[in-house]
Amino acid sequence: MAVAISTEGIGPGRPCRDGSEECGSHRQSPFPGPALVPDPPAGRSRSPLRAIGPLGLQLGLILGAALAYFGVRGFTEGSESTAVEHAKGVLGFERALGIDVEQGVQSWILGHDWIVTAANWVYIWGHWPVITITFFWLYRRHHGSFLVLRNAMFISGAIGLVIFMSYPVAPPRLMPSGFVDTVTELSTSYRVLQPPALVNKFAAVPSLHVGWNLLVGIMLYRTLRHPLARTLALAGPLLMASAVVLTANHYVFDVLAGSTVALVGLAAASLLACRPVAAGRTARRMIPVRPCPALVRPTPVPVPARLGHHR
Repeated sequence: MAVAISTEGIGPGRPCRDGSEECGSHRQSPFPGPALVPDPPAGRSRSPLRAIGPLGLQLGLILGAALAYFGVRGFTEGSESTAVEHAKGVLGFERALGIDVEQGVQSWILGHDWIVTAANWVYIWGHWPVITITFFWLYRRHHGSFLVLRNAMFISGAIGLVIFMSYPVAPPRLMPSGFVDTVTELSTSYRVLQPPALVNKFAAVPSLHVGWNLLVGIMLYRTLRHPLARTLALAGPLLMASAVVLTANHYVFDVLAGSTVALVGLAAASLLACRPVAAGRTARRMIPVRPCPALVRPTPVPVPARLGHHR
């Protein structure tokens, strides 16, 4: 005798559009398994966050973080005398390592106008415009990489703010030792992109100007496939590292410190993105992070079927 179990009224959960939750049947399954999320009743008003939209929410988070970053930098500038003394300490440390090349290389390029212009252009147009374009492209084409880059910049920026507040350092252009501020003397574009009122001029260490470009280069290298495009992705951070020194905005030590802070932020963001979670039960968070596929624990989905026993 065959015994059949009716499956009427039981519907398997269908994945949401982002694949992160179980959506579907209004009726609750009697089988043990993940809870099925009912569709919202018609006519229910959407929450303010959902009305903004995913892109608007991301833009708001990034804009808020940028304003907080520059605001804290502006209000924690520190005294000029302390910043100059710290800068002398940085130069002394570089001298002990044999890497105090800032004044020598800038003295050389000042006799070559085309190199000065190129360095200024890289410093001005190779930072925020490149970061902005990369953010939009990754958001549309490689969303997981976008989240990692965004969080890496958030984390490294927070580390940088702590250092700016506790150890102000005057950049080479503000030292009384013969450096030339080529960006200010030969261009007005950068002061439009980054107004002086929002800038802490004693935030030389670490150079997130280099660190964040390094993050962008790494993420583009990971996502791009064309050899030329990947080469340009690697060249970007190297050009920026040269430009910040040639324009007297940072020391060589700042470049190393900024790169280290950025890589720490990337490591933390990668660990956050790769934490194990149960597939289909990702929490609704303001700052979502997708799990790495290799670490996702699959959620068992009940598959109703006719069960019978034949003698």
